[in-house]
Amino acid sequence: MGPGSPPAASTSGALAGVRVVELASFIAGPSVGMLLADHGAQVIKVEHPQGGDGIRTWGNRKRGVGLYHKLLNRNKRTVTADLKTPLGVEIVCRLVRDADVLIENFRPGTLERWGLGYEVLEAINPALVMVRVSGFGQSGPYRERAGFGSLAEAMTGFAYTNGYRDRPPLLPGFAMADTTTGLAGAFLTLTALHARAARGGRGQVVDLPIYEPLLTLLGPHVIEYDQLGVIPERAGSRLPLIAPRGTFQTRDGKWIAISAGAPAVFAGLCAALAVPDAAADPRFADNQARRANEDALEAILREAFARFDQHELLARLAAHGAAAAPIYSVADVMSDPHALARENFVAVWDEELGTAVRMQNVIGKLSATPGVVRHAGAPLAAHNREVLIGELGFGEAELVAAGIVLDAPAR
Repeated sequence: MGPGSPPAASTSGALAGVRVVELASFIAGPSVGMLLADHGAQVIKVEHPQGGDGIRTWGNRKRGVGLYHKLLNRNKRTVTADLKTPLGVEIVCRLVRDADVLIENFRPGTLERWGLGYEVLEAINPALVMVRVSGFGQSGPYRERAGFGSLAEAMTGFAYTNGYRDRPPLLPGFAMADTTTGLAGAFLTLTALHARAARGGRGQVVDLPIYEPLLTLLGPHVIEYDQLGVIPERAGSRLPLIAPRGTFQTRDGKWIAISAGAPAVFAGLCAALAVPDAAADPRFADNQARRANEDALEAILREAFARFDQHELLARLAAHGAAAAPIYSVADVMSDPHALARENFVAVWDEELGTAVRMQNVIGKLSATPGVVRHAGAPLAAHNREVLIGELGFGEAELVAAGIVLDAPAR
């Protein structure tokens, strides 16, 4: 779909018929809803009438509209409700009657104080799966602490190992823990829906702390500490499992990443770089030997990389079967022929911005029921009339008296 094209038509999708209520803001919880909506789930996002989800104003904006919101809240309908009021509680209760899933990311205990705890919602709809995203989970001594992805990235051990040994620990340059939670949350939601069919149709609670998915993604750190007392330290781009692995600068000032743990791949790397002596050097005879002599090996590689321009060297590396890739900026990846051939980006027309917007496409491809991006994140209150009156049966006068805007203002 090119610039100026209308929104993609709705398709059935693998999750067609699954109804989701999203009481979530910012990144982690809405990421769960986005992934479900990508595959056809009907997601209704409930936002506070005053300003809505804070992600609407976070980060870079165009015409006053947060662009990250356009990605995270794509394919969703949005209604407004103040959950601290009886009307807001009633709106959620009516939404829950026919819902399969409710996603929330308030601090533990918040929904209970407002009269919207799981016991209340389960009584309305015993089949409901409630996905509870929080910083530290619904139990444990930290359960009431504020939860942000940066805290998870610090406390799981990620930041401790990220960066260089002689420099401070580094947090990632994007919302790693939050978006990882989105992937895990979508998986757990589908797991719970599958289990519901085997439990006589009864739902359950998914308790998902933001730190737990990232803790698992750190791989062998826990088991190696448990069995060997090993504490991984910051080592730049090096990886304890293989050598060489890292980033190297070419003659034209650009960068290439390599990973060459397998014997054939290392041999191909040496051939492409025209350093046959390195391939025959007993210090680099196998992966373990290369790990023990990484400083010497990297010095040879840095000198060899500096003799070639990036484009030339990438062609040589590919020809010799070496595992290598250019270090891309976002501009580079958005013009890469493979990414374009795979349709990794999609453009949808957005009335609020007055233009087509490009964003990441749905992850992966299902051959029979592919996901689709139908529209970007909608304006606040865009679906109040459609949902609150048309589907939930509220009266227009009742909503207007409560200060509910029924139609999103035109831009």
